[in-house]
Amino acid sequence: MSDTVMPESPVSALSVPPVPQEPAPSAGQGPVQPEAPAALPAQPAQAQSAPAQPAGRPAYLEAPAMPVMAGPHGIRYDFNLGARVHLPQRTEGKWRVTLQDLDTGNVLFLHETTGATISSSKRYYVRFGIEVVEIGADGVERPVFEHSYDAREQEVIIQLPVGTLGDTLAWFPYVARFAEVRSAKVTCLISGLILPLLKDAYPTITLMTSEDAEKAGVHTTSYATYCIGLFFDDKDCIQQPTDFRFVGLHRTAGYILGVSPHEEPPRLSLPDDSRPIKEPYVCIAVQASTQCKYWNNPTGWQDVIAFLKEKGYRVICIDQKTVHGTGLVWNHIPHGAEDETGNRPLAERARWLKHADAFIGLSSGLAWLAWAAGTEVVMISGFTHPTNEFETPYRVINWHTCNSCWNDPKERFDHHNFLWCPRHENTPRQFECTRLITSQHVITMLKKLFA
Repeated sequence: MSDTVMPESPVSALSVPPVPQEPAPSAGQGPVQPEAPAALPAQPAQAQSAPAQPAGRPAYLEAPAMPVMAGPHGIRYDFNLGARVHLPQRTEGKWRVTLQDLDTGNVLFLHETTGATISSSKRYYVRFGIEVVEIGADGVERPVFEHSYDAREQEVIIQLPVGTLGDTLAWFPYVARFAEVRSAKVTCLISGLILPLLKDAYPTITLMTSEDAEKAGVHTTSYATYCIGLFFDDKDCIQQPTDFRFVGLHRTAGYILGVSPHEEPPRLSLPDDSRPIKEPYVCIAVQASTQCKYWNNPTGWQDVIAFLKEKGYRVICIDQKTVHGTGLVWNHIPHGAEDETGNRPLAERARWLKHADAFIGLSSGLAWLAWAAGTEVVMISGFTHPTNEFETPYRVINWHTCNSCWNDPKERFDHHNFLWCPRHENTPRQFECTRLITSQHVITMLKKLFA
């Protein structure tokens, strides 16, 4: 279904497009989200790129095959992954169905049929209007059903794919904003590892894992469903109204949900928020999912740690891993940092961050956790543009080098390639975006922070 374009041929029963398969983790703040299907409901399917990894558990729960809300005359409708209308088969006469964007006044779909299940192409928030007219065998028209999208007191599911820490913390404030603005009964599907951080801080939102939601069948009774993600190949803007690379990792959720994209950190609920050590300290995190995300300056961390120690700070490394890499490339915890690495609960990481005088890290999940904990963040990143992450006055990027490839739609991120550097791979300029970020640059930011 394309905006303001009516199909030229009758619409047959249109099935809901298949749910994309769960992709592998990306080099950004979280998982590469599924590519959006490019097919328009009233047109032949277009060729799709291969899934990010072999087929496995879907990244999102499927919408029920039949719309769940009952209207008159056997009509059914809902807004689960777009506006959906089921018109039962008629032996005499026909239906005329209209889908409209009520806020813009655009007629999105208009068609006459003897029976069909119609799905909108747009799956993000649109205040849809549905109108069904019965056209009798004698040609007499009779309006039989009209509905304007209204999520007040309705069950709405918002799915955040299993993903990683940064994505969830970046997107969740927009879930809460949707619930407040729409007065909806929101169920948010998130990772079970992150759920305890947020559950008690947002008592009016139901938090569940996708596995528990599937067992409970909540997706079979919801009025509307939205999926938040990074849709790299959604050139037709089916899953998102604008490419996430233009608006930022976190703000894309605001656009998908139709709420203000203004950023705010999520609230956290910590079982123990006491200070872990009495001395002043700074937390650092040096590991990343791919090499472009690292601070690739060979002496950077060593110089910064020496500076901090001279200032009287203990330097605590809170990465999950002491060593990470692939093949011949391995990254180690920097010399001089105290080792608090390990597979620790996220609440413990947030406790350390809450009382730190600063966090120094990369464009990673722990940076988003530090932001949520209220800690000043010195973020070192060259492969992302500063608009990709939350605002911090201590953002470090070298504008004199190649930079921001992650936010360039022409450069498709390859999450299978640990050494991805789309413009300069296998050349002397590989990873220059962070290799040429000097320790002096980072120390200057620290002096500004501690002034």
